[in-house]
Amino acid sequence: MNKYKKMFVTLLASSLVLLAIFAGVSGDSAAEIDLSAITGKNLDAVVAAGVLKVGVKEDVPKFGLKNTDTGEFEGLEIELAKGIAESLGVTVEFTPVTAKTRGPLLETGELDLVIATFTITEERKETYNFTTPYYEDAVRLMVKKDSGYTTLADMDGAVIGVAQAATSKDAIQAAADELGISVKFSEFATYPEIKAALDSGRVNCFSVDGSILLGYVDDTTIILEDKFSPQQYGIASALDKKDLAEYVDAYITNGLNDGTIEALIAAVGL
Repeated sequence: MNKYKKMFVTLLASSLVLLAIFAGVSGDSAAEIDLSAITGKNLDAVVAAGVLKVGVKEDVPKFGLKNTDTGEFEGLEIELAKGIAESLGVTVEFTPVTAKTRGPLLETGELDLVIATFTITEERKETYNFTTPYYEDAVRLMVKKDSGYTTLADMDGAVIGVAQAATSKDAIQAAADELGISVKFSEFATYPEIKAALDSGRVNCFSVDGSILLGYVDDTTIILEDKFSPQQYGIASALDKKDLAEYVDAYITNGLNDGTIEALIAAVGL
């Protein structure tokens, strides 16, 4: 073998080694986290009890909705809860929650987890553990088609319906302040109540995350193009349940990496 051929072979071998290294670093899927390696007293307590207690929404189509015909819960977050429970070898028990009640039920220990369109914020991280986000959205505005509103800028003096303890109010208020307009807010416990208030004219607008609004839009309403304050949803647990939080975060991370969560999102039509 002449020296030039030998040099070429050496360079080719080196290149193949580098390609293999980079492929390992930037491959399509990350290595799966071993859930069985995560242990702790809170996980042990769930397994010993044989049930995972999860707070979910019952009025949010495609995320957490109680089917009035079957009495069963349906949606993306319901499937995530079922998957986590199955991975632990336990059953799942659902408790309906609202934006106002979900936090306190975690703090009192009545729930192990909350999977209920719970937006991750820095302030909330001081009180709860949150997983890696499994869905991202933004605050939107729903109005009646005949309202004449085309954007938030048109809504000076409007009354906007929002959920109690949700982040929507702060997002819209900040946007209104930037526009130099004045808006008022009316807070409700549930989304159907806000929709009813919009239909009856008690509020001029229904504001929440866009994916939630999609479940309430009908022939008389329209969702405006405006988008405010991107919202990332995470699974929440009490701050002192670090082992449970680590396990659930690993479950979500695996699901994001292997395409399971993407498939669930597509299956429910989001």
